[in-house]
Amino acid sequence: MSDRIIAACDGAAKGNPGPAGWAWVVADTQGRPERWEAGPLGRATNNVGELTALQRLLESLAPGTAVEVRMDSQYAMKAVTQWLPAWKRNGWKTAAGKPVANRELVEQIDALLAERDVEFRYVPAHREDGDHLNAIADQAASDAAVTQQAAGTALGSASMPVPAPDRTSASRSKPAAGAGAGAGAKKSTRSRSSIKAKFPGSCPCGTSYAVGDMITKLDSRWGHPGCASALEA
Repeated sequence: MSDRIIAACDGAAKGNPGPAGWAWVVADTQGRPERWEAGPLGRATNNVGELTALQRLLESLAPGTAVEVRMDSQYAMKAVTQWLPAWKRNGWKTAAGKPVANRELVEQIDALLAERDVEFRYVPAHREDGDHLNAIADQAASDAAVTQQAAGTALGSASMPVPAPDRTSASRSKPAAGAGAGAGAKKSTRSRSSIKAKFPGSCPCGTSYAVGDMITKLDSRWGHPGCASALEA
């Protein structure tokens, strides 16, 4: 059994450039999430978000730590594992003779990698059967980009970010023809879709739900469909 912990990091930008954020999640050797952090970047590119996420993750790990880092950004991975040696030899110029973009971040990551035992693993993004840790980091980075607020275990966040389920297969609830006519039946003015949870999570009511349970969007979080009326009351 490997004693290498597992981590994932991701960046997000709503527009490229646009409001951006970064996030990482650290798990134990079995892949069980233990702590996370996310933060805002103001207006930045996706690449800056991805590199910042990696830099912040490495900073959170003590020198000498053995870690597997999962990322969905081939740019960030290749920048620090494949392209970096040539950039150094060329005086921080690309093969086309142009200055290396995001050089400061790349240099910081290079120094941090020298003191840690890091293995990189590429994981495809936004896949229904994708990596759970990457999905958590992706959601946290996206939330940070939207809210422009820092969050995480060290800041008092009680639970892990819950990746939004794939909405493409969600069944859309539609009112039946003539609904509301006759009998004076009172119908909700909001139509909610319920889907099966791909990951465990926590409902705003304070209780948890498991993989396979039916959940629905409740404001900015996911939770039990039965809790919707209580939140709207």
